[in-house]
This record gives sequence, C-alpha cells and structure tokens, in this order.
Amino acid sequence: MRVLGIESSCDETAVAVYDDAQGLLSHRLHSQIAMHQAYGGVVPELASRDHIRRLLPLVREALAAAASDQSEIDGIAYTAGPGLIGALLVGEGFATGLGLAWNKPTVGIHHLEGHLLAPLLEPDAPAFPFLALLVSGGHTQLVDVVALGEYRILGETLDDAAGEAFDKTAKLLGLPYPGGAALARLAESGRSGRFEFPRPMLDRPGLDFSFSGLKTAALVALRGHAMDESGRADIARGFQEAVVDTLAEKCRRALRATAHARLVIAGGVGANRALRQRLGEMVAGMGVRLYFPRPEFCTDNGAMIALAGAMRLAAGKQRRSGGGARANWELGTD
Repeated sequence: MRVLGIESSCDETAVAVYDDAQGLLSHRLHSQIAMHQAYGGVVPELASRDHIRRLLPLVREALAAAASDQSEIDGIAYTAGPGLIGALLVGEGFATGLGLAWNKPTVGIHHLEGHLLAPLLEPDAPAFPFLALLVSGGHTQLVDVVALGEYRILGETLDDAAGEAFDKTAKLLGLPYPGGAALARLAESGRSGRFEFPRPMLDRPGLDFSFSGLKTAALVALRGHAMDESGRADIARGFQEAVVDTLAEKCRRALRATAHARLVIAGGVGANRALRQRLGEMVAGMGVRLYFPRPEFCTDNGAMIALAGAMRLAAGKQRRSGGGARANWELGTD
C-alpha cells in the first residue's frame, strides 16, 4: 500500500509518500512562517492562498523523490480537520480532484490522529495500546490509544493549550513569531528558581489541564520587575518549568490509572528538549517506555497523514472520505 499524504490544516503545506512495506519514501514541506511573521500570527486568508500555490509543486517533488508515478500510488490521504477551514478546503479539493483524475481512493484524516500515529514512523515504533500526550499550539490532551481509530480522551485543557500558552507568553516577552520555540531557547539561559510559577490543577484530582493562569502569572512578573535580557530569560525558565512539571505529573497520574507500559508524546511541543528530559526521568522509575517522533514529525507534516492514510486504507477504515472538511472535529468521532 503506497499512499500520497497531504497536510494543509494551518500554516505549513506538506506532502509525503509512504509505503507500508518500505516505510517513508519522501516528504516535502513548505513553511509559511516568514510570510506570517509580519502580522505576529497566522492570517487564514494568506495561508489558504499560499497552500494553493505550493501543493502541486510539492506533490511533484515528493513523487520524484520517492521514484514513484501515479500508477504506483494506491491512495491519497489528506487532512480533513480540525484546522483553518479555508486551508482545509484547499487540501481537500486538491486531494479529491487528484483522486478523481488518477482513479484512486481518497481518505480524510483527523489531524490529531496523524499526530498520535507519528511515532509509528520511527524504526522503534510503539505497539498498540499506549497512552499518548498530545501537546501542541491548539490541543493538550491525554489519550488512551487502544487501536487505530479507537481513542478515549482521559483529560484535556480547559482553556489555553500548552503551546498556545508558550506562544502568548513569548509575545509578552517580546519574542518573535512563532514564539514557543523562541521562549524555549531563551529559557536555556535562564536561572531556575528566581521565578516560581504555579503548577495549575495539580492540587486537585483528575487529568485535565489549565494554562491560561500561567500566562497571567508571567504578565504579573514582568510588570513587577525592570527586565533586562537576563530577567526575561529567568521568567522564560520559570514558565517552562511550570508547564513541563504540570505535563509530567499529569502523565504520571494517567500511567498509573491506565497501567499502560508505553507513553507516546506527540504534537509540536513534543519537540521541547526540557519536556523530553523531564519525561525521560519520570518514566525511568516506572518501567514505562517513552516514545517521541523525530522533531520534524512533531510539528505538522505530510508523513503522518500518509501513514495514517495507509493504515486506514489497509484496514478498510475510510471514514471521512468525501465527507467534507471540518474546522472543528472531536477526536474519536466520525
């Protein structure tokens, strides 16, 4: 089963070719970061228009790199949601049109399912079932992953996602877009302990998250001190430590509640080095194996969509095919 995967849910246009016998054959990505930096965030209309320009050249590049032509492609997978509706419609229209022209089946993939399955792209891939921490700019969820298409949300954020809190706090610190990665870099030079931020919702049972208060705490710290670069780095360090500690503790609770022996970290924040280190330390004493996708597959990419498409087509689970793009789509529902 060889599948062409297309991702266009937000500000990155990505295409990949995945073969279930040979693995990932190629992946190409165009980031719109430079275009959106002038606005301090993603402009949906500009994102959609850029996807239109980029998709066909990227498909040609990915096919050439995979030494494949249309006759060797067995199916086409695309991100059907959630995401920016205009951007999703571009990807869906392109994928379904290509499927009709090539006489190939198409399958719409849940964006978060793609992230959950991304660690399966690695040589040392986790087996089902496993616990997943899905942590990105738009989502923070703990998910019991039973099998392909069988997902149970154990806990999620009640307000800001962790990545969103990173980005908003980075903006308060005067860091450029995209802010989350910039804040993480600044935190590396900060001093631990100067600013102690709360660990939200750890004083109560349950697996839900809340990060909006951390952004407010960072704002209060900034207002109360004259800040040079060193002080801003100290705030970044304290903020990151609070987020990482909170995520790690919730993962620990979820592992105990589910008795899973495998923990998968997926989504853009999964590339954060402090989080990887903290979780590695936590699971070392629990007899749990930790899995991450490589950094380029933590953020949005076509490889995870191609993989999910290949798995769904092989299993005969072609939900969402021709069902239309969705800006909002709960994980685990059709």
